Amino acid sequence: MTTLGIIGAGNIGSNVARAAVASGYDVVIANSRGPETLRDLVAELGPRARAASAEEAGAAGDVVVVTVPLHAVEKVPVEPLAGKVVLDTNNYYFERDGHIEALDKGETTTSEILQRHLPTSKVVKAFNHIVATDIVADGSPAGSPGRRVLATASDHEDAVEFVTRLYDEFGFDTVNIGPLSESWRVERDRPAYVVAQNAEELRANLAIANRLP
Repeated sequence: MTTLGIIGAGNIGSNVARAAVASGYDVVIANSRGPETLRDLVAELGPRARAASAEEAGAAGDVVVVTVPLHAVEKVPVEPLAGKVVLDTNNYYFERDGHIEALDKGETTTSEILQRHLPTSKVVKAFNHIVATDIVADGSPAGSPGRRVLATASDHEDAVEFVTRLYDEFGFDTVNIGPLSESWRVERDRPAYVVAQNAEELRANLAIANRLP
């Protein structure tokens, strides 16, 4: 079974871990404060999960989820993630991250920033436009009427294939919106951000998104 390395144990990271364990994945999870601070979460997750350093989680994961604040991206270890699919959950919050001119001007995306930091990894957008608790609460079986859909974007086809499969296992359909350069369409303040929607509704929201909201 695939092991997910999760770098970042906040709301998104912990709920991805919960959904992953429930779907049969092994999880190695890290935060910035040290493995010992994740004792309660790991106890909740059970024997399929363990806490580690960011470097160890990156090395242990067959696939890695990076879910740290944008201002901390440069601290994500590079070498342990080389050659791996890396799920990026980030959004740009200037109140938290400080203003980043290239994002303010619409010249890049948060996922492209992570891809530049991880040049030998295969970055793919995932889980950034859903409320964290909905990851474990809103899934439904494949084929369910109005099944909720989540978007993904990547420059790597195999990364999109993995996220599509993972979403389905967690109970969601997928819309692939193209390369990382298009991932802004599901980021903060756009119509598709943190709203429950089916595939038709998501495509409509993608189409009306403004680059500079």
